[in-house]
Amino acid sequence: MRRYWEIDQTFAQPSESLLKKNLKESVKKQKEKGNKLEPVVISGRAIAKSWWGKAWCDNLEHYADFASRLERGKRYVRTGTVIDLKIQKGKIIARVQGTRKTPYRVEIRISPLTEQKCEAILDRCGKIETLERLLSGDFPDEMKELFQGEDGLFPQPSEISFQCSCPDWALMCKHVAAALYGVGARLDMNPALFFELRGIEIGRVVDVALANRVER
Repeated sequence: MRRYWEIDQTFAQPSESLLKKNLKESVKKQKEKGNKLEPVVISGRAIAKSWWGKAWCDNLEHYADFASRLERGKRYVRTGTVIDLKIQKGKIIARVQGTRKTPYRVEIRISPLTEQKCEAILDRCGKIETLERLLSGDFPDEMKELFQGEDGLFPQPSEISFQCSCPDWALMCKHVAAALYGVGARLDMNPALFFELRGIEIGRVVDVALANRVER
């Protein structure tokens, strides 16, 4: 596993036409094999539009040491090169198209939350009037601090490790960056995936929210 703070390198930008050509061929081959893809599709310039998606992307951009890689990752995800992205407990698995015909395989691991942080979020989530309000991102400003910042629930660089099958031995390659931005787009569609990724059972959140509603 590469770690987030090792030395970066510079590689030539691939042509967009070659990317699109390889992308079309890769998707066709995967479909012929019967593989079910979950691509990241970006409409317009904004990678994410919801509070959850934008907050995830904003958190990534606090990692200033890798600004150049993040910018290239943005271009990649907007081009549609993340042809498959799956979010699991503590793990993100993606296939990202590059200049070679076979897509690169990206695996990103997120360290599990401490029980202390789990309890903190459950306690704070219990103060939300409805689960729908929580997942919509429509909650008090003071709660947003629970997710963002150095002690927040969005992962910090030290909590992230990853590997990519590409030959770029920089710690964060553009394929990894594209996959991370793809998570932001995916949270637009399903914010509950954040809880899955961080190892928090959404059922526990529901139970706390319901208990709080009964008490009120």
